[in-house]
Amino acid sequence: MGGTNPYIEQANFELPKKPYKLTILGSSSPIVIDVDPAKIPYGPTGQPGSVLDIAMGADIGLEHVCGGVCACSTCHVKIKQGLESCSPATDDELDQLDEAPDISLQSRLGCQCVPNGTMDIVVEIPAWNKNLVREGH
Repeated sequence: MGGTNPYIEQANFELPKKPYKLTILGSSSPIVIDVDPAKIPYGPTGQPGSVLDIAMGADIGLEHVCGGVCACSTCHVKIKQGLESCSPATDDELDQLDEAPDISLQSRLGCQCVPNGTMDIVVEIPAWNKNLVREGH
């Protein structure tokens, strides 16, 4: 399963029980995804229900060269709204984030950040993530 790396601390997360909206900023106009908990996981990449899993399920190009296993920082996102409803970051995730450009207190790895669905989420994909631009969203 995607999102699994046997060499790191496994993240604790709660999957959503009700639908919520995940809005992605970083292209010309915001992309709003209706997240359906019954469809989690959307695919094999990242933790089930993670920002990366949801983005990939909606055909949103979010770079993830390690395959969503918390071994790089290319899926770096900033949680602009709803951070408090997301799973806590592990030490391994924070170590990987140190390698990402332009980190902030809102920074998370998309492959590890799992919203619990108690509120809508707004995520910004940083401008340096070329894949989003290439996908044309």
